[in-house]
Amino acid sequence: MRPLPPAPTESPVSPAALTRRACLARTAALWAAPMAAAQAQTGGSAQRPAVLNLSLEPDSLDPTMAAAAAVGEVTHYNVLEGLTRIEENGAVSPLLAESWQGSADGRSWSFRLRPGVRFHDGSALDAAAVRFSFGRAQAPGSTNKARRALFDNLATIETPDARTVALTLHRPDAQLLFRLGEATACVLHPGSAAQAAGAPVGTGPYRVSDWQRGHSITLARAPHARAAHEVPLDGAVFRFIHEPAAREAALESGEVDLFFQFATGSVRRFRDDTRYQVLIGSSSGKGMLALNHRRAPLGDVRVRRAITHAIDREGFIRQALDGHGRAIGSHFAPTDAGYLNLQSLYPYDPARARALLQEAGVRTPLSLELALPPAPYALTGGDVVAEYLARVGIRARVRRLQWHEWLAGPFRGDFDLTLINHVEPLDYLIYTDPGYYFGYDSPAFRALAEQHALAEYPRARQQLFAQLQRHLARDAANAWIFTPNLVTVVRKGLRGAWMNYPIFAHDIGAMSWG
Repeated sequence: MRPLPPAPTESPVSPAALTRRACLARTAALWAAPMAAAQAQTGGSAQRPAVLNLSLEPDSLDPTMAAAAAVGEVTHYNVLEGLTRIEENGAVSPLLAESWQGSADGRSWSFRLRPGVRFHDGSALDAAAVRFSFGRAQAPGSTNKARRALFDNLATIETPDARTVALTLHRPDAQLLFRLGEATACVLHPGSAAQAAGAPVGTGPYRVSDWQRGHSITLARAPHARAAHEVPLDGAVFRFIHEPAAREAALESGEVDLFFQFATGSVRRFRDDTRYQVLIGSSSGKGMLALNHRRAPLGDVRVRRAITHAIDREGFIRQALDGHGRAIGSHFAPTDAGYLNLQSLYPYDPARARALLQEAGVRTPLSLELALPPAPYALTGGDVVAEYLARVGIRARVRRLQWHEWLAGPFRGDFDLTLINHVEPLDYLIYTDPGYYFGYDSPAFRALAEQHALAEYPRARQQLFAQLQRHLARDAANAWIFTPNLVTVVRKGLRGAWMNYPIFAHDIGAMSWG
């Protein structure tokens, strides 16, 4: 997550203003034209689009430059593709690259592109398009959120021929193939990359056919795409509903086929609904109370530690997530190889929290603002956090924001506290950037991260990875609370939906109606 240009604020259609009947009619209309066209192309064998609910609407459709995970949820694998693909179990497989080879020292890699791949406009995918996309992510002013982890590590990008991409790294990266499979490394059409935020041109089986801001994004089969005639579904409609009551109403009415990150407190109501199945899977998310180090007294480590001691993680998980999560104590998830469980470093201890605030010279009650994005965990969890803080003398004034307001405010550093789930795997390098929204500035952590990046031997890397986790925890850089189990409610008969999410992506091409 990296600062963006201002997000669009207009919302021609308000979901709250639509009746249920109108929502159904509108959704049907959105898929009608793409479906008719697809059936004409496939001889009538196409299957109707799936309707997926996301709680947050993307502010852009370019995952290589935008910060929100919702961007990749819509476009990754569907519209835009990368050299590699991350499977549901976290394994890496070929995608645009049919094969690759790495040198013994891990610094040189050669990727062989699939033959015959074309962009949606009919132009051929070649090595020059990969070089352009990666160079764009490296360029000064790039807002690619994987820039530090991936693209700044590319010393050279060479194209010996039209189907070969050769990468030379400044330092070996054991996660290179995984990083190349994330949405941040998607390959864009060089001629239209500047318009990718609203009209991305990729190699995926689908194209964006309609974007009704505030309501939905529709995908339809893409001309010329590699797998457009092979995927079963005509496309998909992504519906944006974040209010728990509205999501429940949409589920009960049957207008949505898949609910992602469903409001967990309501899941039990639908376990016996014969139309749906409930999938509970793991994720790489780090749910935390982010603290603005630039705002007094949050720059004082004693205050940050006090806030961490004030929060009952297990209580939060029970109340806000209906028990669907695990407590964490640093910016790492249990799905990460080498994960350390550090929650015991700051056990729930209100008395200790009050003592630390007194030691820091804080006069209570301390008044702070708690900004909440419109995600289910925040809508239900904000009041829980505020109650815990009140018990130690911190008055958290809850302020509920729309997603574009959160991106324009807290994500640009205008906040005291915010409850947010960072979903990107292995994104700890955000703590090496003092300009990042919470303003953590630790030369010692940056030096440690550099040592970890340059370590040549696995044992040394493992030890340094553990030190990175402990350093952030001891600094109480943020107050980490949970890694969520992702609850997905899926209509029976819709096959291919993921249960576990190593990355946030919805591969529509892998779905079908059984």
